[in-house]
Amino acid sequence: MLRPTSAAQMTTPMRLQVPTSTTVMGVVKKDYTDGDVIMCNFKTYGGTESVSNDVLSVIDTAQITCWYRPDIKSDCRLKRLSDGAVFEILGEPENLEQRNQILYFKIRRVKGGA
Repeated sequence: MLRPTSAAQMTTPMRLQVPTSTTVMGVVKKDYTDGDVIMCNFKTYGGTESVSNDVLSVIDTAQITCWYRPDIKSDCRLKRLSDGAVFEILGEPENLEQRNQILYFKIRRVKGGA
């Protein structure tokens, strides 16, 4: 069985939030319902620097490694259970070597997204 070194610990508990869409007066509204708790490896590298209008800002990003789950998709969010911070998934989660064992993906913190 493939077991990369980045999947050694998986000690950070996060709650998967699955989106549900409803149409209210012609406008699509996206709500998130809490799903299962997943254990993952949460690695930050000091965030990502961004310059916009000559203002330097740091975007809180992280790399996630977790066991494969087909319900983790690019439109889902993760809520860190230690402090309640909410993160959105950037891009499509990578199914490592198409073995349905390990998922890699990047996340970005959502401001005020409780």
